[in-house]
Amino acid sequence: MKALHRNLLFTMGLMVCLAGSAHAQPDKSRIRVIMFGAHPDDCDEMSSGTAALFVQMGYAVKFVSVTNGDAGHQTMKGKELAKRRYAETQEVAKRLGITYDVLDNHDGLLMPTLEVRLQIIKEIREWNADLVFAPRPNDYHPDHRYTGVLVQDAAYMVAVPNIEPEVPALKKNPVFVYYQDRFQRPNPFRPDIVVDISSTYGKKISALDAHQSQMYEWLPWIGHYSDEVPKSEEDRIKWLTKRTERPITPAMSASLEKWYGKERANKVQYVEAFEICEYGAQPKDDDIKILFPMLGK
Repeated sequence: MKALHRNLLFTMGLMVCLAGSAHAQPDKSRIRVIMFGAHPDDCDEMSSGTAALFVQMGYAVKFVSVTNGDAGHQTMKGKELAKRRYAETQEVAKRLGITYDVLDNHDGLLMPTLEVRLQIIKEIREWNADLVFAPRPNDYHPDHRYTGVLVQDAAYMVAVPNIEPEVPALKKNPVFVYYQDRFQRPNPFRPDIVVDISSTYGKKISALDAHQSQMYEWLPWIGHYSDEVPKSEEDRIKWLTKRTERPITPAMSASLEKWYGKERANKVQYVEAFEICEYGAQPKDDDIKILFPMLGK
């Protein structure tokens, strides 16, 4: 009963905050974060540095792969590959201190169907998410695009009681944000929130390293750079660290300065950037500072 009471108080506090109150102070340890990717390594690539910061600050974080990854390899396939990729996600969960779910949809065949939309709604509701991450629905890979569409389609429905009624609807609408991407049409990515992950970049590399089938086998093969992959574990970590580095664009620098101040922004080495989705709760700057308490620190 006490736990239920605390949950109720937090939910009410967050709702008031996202409505614009400057006085609401929700308990940070109760805010819950869920991150969606199309494949078992996608969340790790786009947001694991930020996830590690959330975990350090007491947040409950879950990664969800919308497909089981059973097509992403040059020699393995089907159930054998899906089993291996699932094991890799669970190793990531240990390394980051998160929960990692993998939905049983085929890699490369994802469609934005009602069935999968209901799976997404269930995941968000069961996690009681306050903050939801997903790809934008414009990307080179159809699984990525459709994951973005599916999460968008779930954004309103998570609060509608008569949709998937066996899982209680959320009493609030979460804030939805997009991962960074490079695509310009129909509109370019906008870095509304840029998180300094310099202190957790090592954890991000560790998470990616757990996806051995992808980082050192499939992606180098399909990208035609297999001959670059080092043999030793130590050299692989150095190589992966270098290969994962991304430039900080002028727009991202401006956002960093907004959230951290000019002096701190000039010292940042590694970042992850996010765009606020037009669906879901629409946060003000003060709300963002509550949902992303690492900003400015």
